[in-house]
Amino acid sequence: MGRLTTHVLDTALGRPGQGIAIDVLRLNGSERQHLRTVTTNQDGRCDAPLLEGDGLTPGEYELCFHAGDYLRASGVEATEPRFLDIIPIRFGVADAEQHYHVPLLLSPYGYSTYRGS
Repeated sequence: MGRLTTHVLDTALGRPGQGIAIDVLRLNGSERQHLRTVTTNQDGRCDAPLLEGDGLTPGEYELCFHAGDYLRASGVEATEPRFLDIIPIRFGVADAEQHYHVPLLLSPYGYSTYRGS
């Protein structure tokens, strides 16, 4: 059974990104369908897969990480507006029977992602 998971690591502070809201969307052309919103736990992960089974189908998806709220709450000094606020990561699911893990490595002025395992 396929599933979609994520986690957030605060690379500036060397700890999990706890309490970050993540919007899960499915893209259909120019239409963005909001599927759900989840929040990371103390380990920077979600308590359950974002999507799994019949909920994960081939197509394009977007995860929107509400990083600005997290950075403000963490006390990181920065200008307003923040350089990073909501971070969208768009990706494709070709085989819905596979595990797609899309992590976010976050700092106040940069981020990266990759397809994890």
